[in-house]
Amino acid sequence: MQLPSLPVWIVLAMAAGGAFGFLAPEAAKPLAVVTSIFLRLIRSIIAPVLFGALVTAVAGSLGSLGRLGWRSLVYFEISTALALILGWGVVAVARPGDGALIEAAPVAAESLNAGALVEQVFPASIMDAMARSDVLQIVVFCLIFGAAVGKAGVRGEPVLRFAEAMTAIAFQYTRYVMYLAPAAVFAAMAVTVAGSAGAMLASLARFVLAAWVAQTLFVIVVIAGSLRLFGVPLPRFAAFVREPFLVAFATTSSAAALPQTLESMERFGVPRRVLGIVAPLSLSFNLTGSCIHLAMCAFFVAQAAGIDLPAGRQAMILLTLKLTSKGVAGIPRANFVVLSGLFAQFGLPMEGLAVLLGIDALIDPIRTSVNVVGHCAAAAVVGSREQAPVCSSGGAC
Repeated sequence: MQLPSLPVWIVLAMAAGGAFGFLAPEAAKPLAVVTSIFLRLIRSIIAPVLFGALVTAVAGSLGSLGRLGWRSLVYFEISTALALILGWGVVAVARPGDGALIEAAPVAAESLNAGALVEQVFPASIMDAMARSDVLQIVVFCLIFGAAVGKAGVRGEPVLRFAEAMTAIAFQYTRYVMYLAPAAVFAAMAVTVAGSAGAMLASLARFVLAAWVAQTLFVIVVIAGSLRLFGVPLPRFAAFVREPFLVAFATTSSAAALPQTLESMERFGVPRRVLGIVAPLSLSFNLTGSCIHLAMCAFFVAQAAGIDLPAGRQAMILLTLKLTSKGVAGIPRANFVVLSGLFAQFGLPMEGLAVLLGIDALIDPIRTSVNVVGHCAAAAVVGSREQAPVCSSGGAC
C-alpha cells in the first residue's frame, strides 16, 4: 500500500489542525513552537538557495542568449511584471485576508526617500546581507556575480559548478525540512484557529477562490491578448497546449511537462532553434503562475495581519518578488522559500507562511499549469517574429 504524498499529508494536517484549534484552543496555543522551528529552518536556506539558483541561471544562460535570447527575456520581463500586478490587484479588490486575524509583531515604519530606497538595494557586503536575510541585496549581488561568472568563460566554470552543486544541495536540504511541513501546518492552523474562532478558515477559502480566478484571468487576458497581438491563432494554440497543460496540472511540475511542451510547440510550428533557446530560459525566467501566487500571498498576509503598506513599500515588495522568482523552479516548494525571505525583510508575520503552505496543494495544479501555458505562449510569440512564423494548419508558414 502506497503512502500518501507530501501535499496530501499537508492538506490532512491543515484540516486536523483547524479542527484541533477549534475544539481545544487552550491546548493548541503551545504548539506555536513547532511552527517556529520549521520557519527558522526554512529561513536558514534562503541565502544558499538564491545564490546557487540565480548564479546558475544567469551564468548558465548568458553565453547562449543572442538576439533570440534577449527578445525572449524582454517578453518574460513584461509577462512576469503583469502577473505580479494582477496578483496584487486581485487581492486588493477581493480582500480575502480581511478578518483572518494573523498576529503580527509591530514593525517600525521607515521614512526613507526615493534615493535612500534605491541605495539600500545595493549591498556593501554580501556576507552582511546574507546574515540579515536582506533578500533584495542578495539577489542584486547574485545577478551581477552570475553575469561576471558567465563572462569569465573557462575561468568561471569552477564557480558555476560550485553554484550548481549548491543548488542541488539546497534542493535536498529543503526536501528534508519539508518533511516537517505537515507538523508545522498542523500547529500553525491549530494556533491560528484557536485565536480567530474559525475566521481564518473562511479567509483561506476566499483566498483559494481568488487564486483560481486570478490564474484564469491571466490566461484569458494577458496570455491570450499577447498571442492575439502577435497574430498567433488562438483556437489552434489552445488545441496544441492542451496536453502540456494537463500534464502540468496532474504532476504539478513544469519540468515534467517540458517534453510535451517541446513536442506540442514544434508540431504547432515553432522552429526548433527557437524552442532550443526559449524553452530552457522560460523555465527559469517566465514563471507567470508563480508570480501571481507570490504577489497574492504577500498581500494576503499583510491584509490578514492588519498591516497597512504604503505605496512605496508595496512597490518594493513587487520588485523583490520579481527578482527572487528567477531561477528557483527546481527547488521544492520554491514559492515558500522565496516568501520566507520576503516576509523576513518586510516585517510580515512568518506564521502566515505555514498557514499558506496548508492550502498550497489546492492552488499548485492551476499555478503550475499557467506556468506551462506561459512557456508555450512565449515560444509561440517569439517564434512568430522569426522568418517562419506559426500560422498555418500544418506548421510553419
